[in-house]
Amino acid sequence: MAGTTKLRDCIVFHAYFSPKQAVVSRSVVTRRPVSTPTSKNNITHYSQKSADRHLQMTSFPPRLIRNFCITAHIDHGKTTLSTKLLALAGTLAQTQQNEMYLDKLRVEKERGITVKAQTASMLHIYDNETYLLNLIDTPGHVDFSYEVSRSMASCEGALLLVDAAKGIQAQSIANWWLAKQNNLAMIPVINKIDLHTAQPAKVAADLQNTLNFKPNEILQVSALSGIGIEQICPSIVENIPPPTCQTDGPFRALLFDSWYQDTFSGVICLIKVADGSVSVGDKIVAASTKKTYQVVEVGIMFPELYSTGVLYSGQVGYIKIGMKSAQEARVGDTFYHEEKVVPLFPSYQPVKPMVYAGLYPDVNSDFNALCNAMNKLLLTDASVTTTRNVNNVLGMGYRCGFLGLLHMDVFLQRLREEYNTKVIVTAPSVSVRVELRSGEQIEVTQTSAFPPREQIKQTFEPFVRASLFVPKQYLGTITNLCIERRSTLINTEWIDTKCVRLTYHMPLSEVIFDFFDQVKQLSSGYATLDYEETGYEPSDLVKLDILLNGEVAEPLSVICHRSKAETLGRKIASKLKTTIPRQMFEIRVQAAIGSKIVARENINPFRKDVTAKCYGGDGTRKQKLLEKQKEGKKRMKSVGNVELPPEAFMAVIKI
Repeated sequence: MAGTTKLRDCIVFHAYFSPKQAVVSRSVVTRRPVSTPTSKNNITHYSQKSADRHLQMTSFPPRLIRNFCITAHIDHGKTTLSTKLLALAGTLAQTQQNEMYLDKLRVEKERGITVKAQTASMLHIYDNETYLLNLIDTPGHVDFSYEVSRSMASCEGALLLVDAAKGIQAQSIANWWLAKQNNLAMIPVINKIDLHTAQPAKVAADLQNTLNFKPNEILQVSALSGIGIEQICPSIVENIPPPTCQTDGPFRALLFDSWYQDTFSGVICLIKVADGSVSVGDKIVAASTKKTYQVVEVGIMFPELYSTGVLYSGQVGYIKIGMKSAQEARVGDTFYHEEKVVPLFPSYQPVKPMVYAGLYPDVNSDFNALCNAMNKLLLTDASVTTTRNVNNVLGMGYRCGFLGLLHMDVFLQRLREEYNTKVIVTAPSVSVRVELRSGEQIEVTQTSAFPPREQIKQTFEPFVRASLFVPKQYLGTITNLCIERRSTLINTEWIDTKCVRLTYHMPLSEVIFDFFDQVKQLSSGYATLDYEETGYEPSDLVKLDILLNGEVAEPLSVICHRSKAETLGRKIASKLKTTIPRQMFEIRVQAAIGSKIVARENINPFRKDVTAKCYGGDGTRKQKLLEKQKEGKKRMKSVGNVELPPEAFMAVIKI
């Protein structure tokens, strides 16, 4: 067969298993090899057209299925490797074989990072048998770690990718630990071995010493140039176990992702079939809502939606069930056949937000449009926590929790670009309690509701018990950071000679601003943070107002501790000076605590040269023109409004 380029007809026996019986069919498939087998395992890749025909005629028993994800630290080459594997298997057409095919979102293409896990299936011939490989490309930044944990719940194995030049980094270890907790088989892959700065031997030694991999388990490839990637698929077949499932049992599937397609199709659900099978026309139930749906379409991602009519045990694919409401698609939910109750999958671990902010429509009448956009976007990002909120100034909106500042920035960019939704973002805040002189105690969830100073008897803010796992070499810098954040050390526990666990008692308001990002930055990404709320405690809190030309800009105002109010006010005023566009009139930016101004910056106006055409003559001519311009600017200042761009809100949030 070596070297042949002719079409050949071959007899293929297809066996699949349904819940009722096993069926064996005989069909003729026309194949055209696109590459000659070179390995001892007789690996053959087929063209897109032949693979499509093959899929239409074949269903796969669990032993011929492999579900795996690709994880790594940011910028280690996950998406490039995923695209190369799909291209090598013939899943991608020639026009789709670019380096970042699975980065489908506009924000991913612009920023060059992966923010959303993407699923795709491919076929691979190994020892004269066709395997169905289901691949999930995951993000690498710590702010999107929830996408990684959710992807691992639907897999039996993972490729741990490590850059040959950068070596093992923070998320490499975090993903390795997460894969161990999920009992996944791991295949270490050293990528970018063709770089002139690559040190594959050193990285391989680190993988052996740090993560306990064996030398014969480590693969060395270059995803960009294609060096060595033909050995990855055979390794997946050999080292990653097939899914454990009951082919004859009642249908049971895990919902691990979803997105809104259009008004006609509604919500598309990505599922992993654990037991049984599901086909078009079946009636299934969502365990969380107890709602019954009829399956309209079933298929796999090959690489886009590819209808197969049925999904069997062990397969990962999509279903269209006419689900119109975003609230019905709950990630981690269990689907099962009507009147056949099955054991439910364990729920995903609840998300712990690290940054909070308020989102309000630019115009109050656009709140319904914001709701629709949020519901659709939350389908693709279940790590964002939201609660509806009412602001006295901005009206109806949301109080959202994010996993980090980058996560929030990307979420807001997607709202603007994908759904054309303009929002006002308020500075992060927590709910505080205020005891009034009248004896009444109120809970304040927004800065505009904070009472005047003369009415306040005592203020309270929520505290947390924060646990930090810190490598020994970063202990000093992290300790100094915690002291700056008004925290009290509770306990120090050495996990081993290289890592220490610090337990602090600290205000929640110090955590939600940028504490998490600072911890990651100071520890090069190796330190981790977890916290739990312990209740409200007395604290000296004040409201820091931000004024623009004497008018309070409520969205920029914050509630903070008195000891930090003046420093924070100066930082905000200085930042706004560089982010608010200049106008034809002067803009005064002030920070105030009550009636006391603690910081001020001036944004100078544009100056039009009204005397440019005055040549010679009496000097009073120029003076009259300048006086007239001065009066005009004074009138403009009295009626002119200062428009705050989104960058101004983000600047305050990032301080």
